[in-house]
Amino acid sequence: MRRVDLSSVELASSETARSINRDIVLQLIRAKQPISRADLARLSGLQRSTVSQIIEQLIAERWIKEGAMAHLPRGRRPTLLHLNDDLVVLAVDIHPRQATVAMVDLNGHLLSRSLLPIGSNPAKSIEGIVDCMKRIRDNFPKKSVEGIGISVPGRVDTESQRLIFAPNLHWPDFDIKHMIERGMGLPAEMENAATACLMSELWFGRMDGVRDAVLITVSEGIGAGIMTNGHLVSGQHGMAGEFGHIPLDPSGPKCACKTNGCWEVFASCNAGLRYYSELEPKSRRITFHELLNLAEEGNTHALEALKTQARYIGKGLRMVTAALSPEVVLVAGDVTSAWRRFAPMIEAELAATSLAGKPPRLMPTHEGDVARLRGAAALLLQRHAVHGP
Repeated sequence: MRRVDLSSVELASSETARSINRDIVLQLIRAKQPISRADLARLSGLQRSTVSQIIEQLIAERWIKEGAMAHLPRGRRPTLLHLNDDLVVLAVDIHPRQATVAMVDLNGHLLSRSLLPIGSNPAKSIEGIVDCMKRIRDNFPKKSVEGIGISVPGRVDTESQRLIFAPNLHWPDFDIKHMIERGMGLPAEMENAATACLMSELWFGRMDGVRDAVLITVSEGIGAGIMTNGHLVSGQHGMAGEFGHIPLDPSGPKCACKTNGCWEVFASCNAGLRYYSELEPKSRRITFHELLNLAEEGNTHALEALKTQARYIGKGLRMVTAALSPEVVLVAGDVTSAWRRFAPMIEAELAATSLAGKPPRLMPTHEGDVARLRGAAALLLQRHAVHGP
C-alpha cells in the first residue's frame, strides 16, 4: 500500500504517476469534502486540467459525486465534490467463536451490523458469513457494493493471500478469501486485524503528518500493525508485527502459539479474565464486557484484574517502542471503552521504560469492534480506490 501524507506531498507529473495524483486528489476530497475543483487544484498543486481529468474518472467510477453549488460573492458558482455515500463495502471481522458483518460507506459510517457465531469448521463458518452478507446487501438495494474487506485474527501471506498464522482461531488451512469471493461474486481483500485498523486510521483521516506509528489490537490476543516512514510494513510472508508472541517471562502461562509467557498471555483480554478468575475462583465464567461492567460498579477484584492487564500492556509496549521508535501508538479493542482507566497506567509504563527522549503519543481508536470493521472496509477501499478499475 502506498501512503500519501497530505502534509508533505511530492507531486509527479509523468505518465507513470497518474495513480499517485489520483490518490492525492481522492484523499484531499476525503479530508476536505465538500470541496471545489479549484480548491483541489490549489491544495494539490496540480494543474486544473489534470484535476478535472481525475475528477471525471472518479465520478465515472462512482467514487465521488457532485453536490451543491458553493456561494461566492461574485463569479461563477463552483460545484462541490464529496465522496459517494451510495458506494459501500461489506466488512467482515472474524474472531474466535464469532464474526461480525457490516455495511460501511466511504466515510466510515456503519449502515448495518450483524453478529453471528462461528465454529471450528471454516467452510461451515464461511457459509454462514456469506449468508449474512447477502441478507445485509439485500436490505440496501439502492447501494452499490464495491467489494468485501476481511479482518482476521492472524497473519495473511502476501503472496498466497491465505491465513498462515492464527493460533487463537484454531482453523485448519483454508482459503477464506476465495470462498467468500465465490459466494458473493465480489472482489475481497483480507488482512490482519491490526494492519486493517491502521489502514482505517490512514483512510479516514487521523494520521496526516504522522510518518511512524504502531497500532496495537487488544482482544483475545495481541496484534500489531506497523507504519515506518509513511509505509505499512508487512515483512516476509506478511508476518511483521507479531510482538504478541514474544515472551516476556518464559516461566509464564503457555500461549496458543505453544510458547510460554508471550506478551499476549499477560496483556490480552483473556489475560484480564484470567486475573479476575484467580482473584474470584468461585465466580462464574464472564465476558470481558462483563468484567468492565463489574469494574465500573466498583468490584475491587475486577479493578485489580484490569490494572494488572493495563500494566502488562505498557510493559510489552517497551518492545515495540525500543524496536520501532514510533511517534504514535494507537490502541484498538474493547479496552478503549474503559480508556480512562487504562490510559494512565499504560502511559506510566511507557514513560518509565522509555530509553531516550519523549515516549510516543498514546491514542485510542474507535471503541471495540468498530475499529476492526472500519479497518476491513478501509482495506478494500485503499487497495481499490487509488488504483482504479
